[in-house]
Amino acid sequence: MSVRHNNKLPTNLPQLQNLIKRDPKCYTEEFLQQLRHYQSTLQVFKHQPDKSNKDLAELVMFLAQVGHCYLTELSNFPKELTELLLNHHTVLEPDLRMTFCKALILLRNKDLIEPTSLLELFFELLRCHDKLLRKTLYTHIVTDIKNINAKHKNNRLNTTLQNFMYTMLRDANPIAAKISLDVMVELYKRNIWNDAKTVNVITTACFSKVAKILVGALTFFLGRDDEEKKDSDSESEDEGTTARGLMVRYSTGKKTSKNKKKLEKAMKVLKKHKKKKKAEVFNFSAIHLIHDPQDFAEKLLKQLESSKERFEVKIMLMELISRLVGIHELFLFNFYPFVQRFLQPHQTEVTKILLCAAQASHQLVPPEIIEPVIMTIANNFVTDRNSGEVMTVGINAIREIVARCPLSMSEDLLQDLAQYKSHKDKNVVMSARGLIQLFRDLNPQMLHRKDRGKPTESSAEARIYEYGELEAKDYIPGAEVLDVETEEPKGGDDDDEDGWESMSMSEEEDDDGEWVNVHHSSDEDQEEVAEKLQSIPVEERKAKAAAVSTSRLLTQDDFKKIRLARMARDMNAAPGKGQKRKNADTEEETERGELLTLRDIERLHKKPKSDKETRLATAMAGRTDRKEFVKKRNKLNPYASTSNKEKRKKKNFMMMKQSQNVRTKGKRSFREKQIALRDALLKKKKYK
Repeated sequence: MSVRHNNKLPTNLPQLQNLIKRDPKCYTEEFLQQLRHYQSTLQVFKHQPDKSNKDLAELVMFLAQVGHCYLTELSNFPKELTELLLNHHTVLEPDLRMTFCKALILLRNKDLIEPTSLLELFFELLRCHDKLLRKTLYTHIVTDIKNINAKHKNNRLNTTLQNFMYTMLRDANPIAAKISLDVMVELYKRNIWNDAKTVNVITTACFSKVAKILVGALTFFLGRDDEEKKDSDSESEDEGTTARGLMVRYSTGKKTSKNKKKLEKAMKVLKKHKKKKKAEVFNFSAIHLIHDPQDFAEKLLKQLESSKERFEVKIMLMELISRLVGIHELFLFNFYPFVQRFLQPHQTEVTKILLCAAQASHQLVPPEIIEPVIMTIANNFVTDRNSGEVMTVGINAIREIVARCPLSMSEDLLQDLAQYKSHKDKNVVMSARGLIQLFRDLNPQMLHRKDRGKPTESSAEARIYEYGELEAKDYIPGAEVLDVETEEPKGGDDDDEDGWESMSMSEEEDDDGEWVNVHHSSDEDQEEVAEKLQSIPVEERKAKAAAVSTSRLLTQDDFKKIRLARMARDMNAAPGKGQKRKNADTEEETERGELLTLRDIERLHKKPKSDKETRLATAMAGRTDRKEFVKKRNKLNPYASTSNKEKRKKKNFMMMKQSQNVRTKGKRSFREKQIALRDALLKKKKYK
């Protein structure tokens, strides 16, 4: 008679684990039995740690799963695993080492281990030559630190871990140092460790002798954050309202070509002022958190001058130095001659080097430092012996440099470059026009009279300040359009600001989505108001603006009127100037922020023509999935002989020229056409 023995708990650990989690007290004896088994197996394993032990791996995972049920009995269990990994991690079998690490991760997720000790252990284990293990540890380190700072930032723990990572970046093992850098970069990108201390720890990696660590740190500083969120609803509504107001103003009344041109010009000016109004977006805030950017840039330049790395790495160093100089407005005069020697059209990645030269330019650099760079670009790039693309890149680079340091451009060179507006290449023409338009806003007097465009109020007052000169205004520019006594402007056509009120879109849609009827002044009234403001002397305008700025607080509506008034200054002709010459605006308005992009240098308004090989390759690539147009008639018997008709198709035409079978339809006589028509009609009638 067989004896039933259903109790398999000593050998079935998953079943015992499930029962213990449901009722730990009832299975204490079975748990203690497995604990004693684990302790004896561990003592045997310590004598041969390089051997695989499947039983020990199963027992370790079992104890980790039920560790929260028996805290007293397993109080030393995490410490035993930690010491085992610290002492034998180099000789442990990979699967068993991974099991120990997963057990510790499981205990950490149950909050049975302090994060500091476990993370320090895992950073030590990064030295192991096990790619899967390193990936697992990296994922856990990032996730654990993220969970620690989920509700609120644990500054004390973060400081401890950051200090430890600072030592790990200088570790002799390049793999451990690289993963430590990757952890810090990932935590910064996730806005967990986005403080100045993290950034300045990463700066030390820029001087590493290991190429991977150096490139990783440079990539961090040269990278870009995700695109900034769009403007708030109020701002977007305000911008849309202003544009809609212009549409309503110029569309009312008689539709003439004059009003249409005025609307197009007003929309261009509005677009330009929207870009000026838009807050400056910092592409990467890490550069702003560096404690001593001047010292950091000097050390990077010294490293660059003696570097033996690949040219791509040198380009990255140049880009980082140029960003530091441009953003923080540093003085690094040795950088410009270093970049200048690479400014040749045949140089590899020359557009990036031109970008570095433009990025490192700012208004605090003496003009005599940047002027040789501009002359080198003009002599090497902007010459007729080069192609149109090379000339375009050169003019674009010069434009971006002088936009940041206008004093570095001489009048003779500017007028020479402006003559390329009549070049045969469209790209060169548009680049030259962009340079002309830039100096129409900065200082039109440097251009030829024919290139200055139609003078406006703003261009008439435009000038380039001398080196070190700063104009500090004690009033808000454009405030002269407001009233001094009252906070809100009065209605009526007699006020100076009524002309600007008609440009603003004070009307809004009501709750039902219908338009609200609003009075709009006529074009004659607008021109009268514009002439009225032009007749006021500049000093009186400044005095009134100062009085308005100091007499009361300005509201958002007031600033809207000021902005519209400044827009009108870009539209209205200067006092005493005629309307004969048209303002040749450029096709594209550029927005200059802190950082430049390659598009600013490589901008081509017309796509260059492809050569024959490129066009042929494109055509062949489009024929890969195309089906045949002619349906092939397969023979019933593939081995059958060809007919005379098929043979005639393969013969030379001169051989068949005299044959009657190859006569074309155009050579048929009138009688033959009659017979063919008769046969066709009979055939058609037959099948009806």
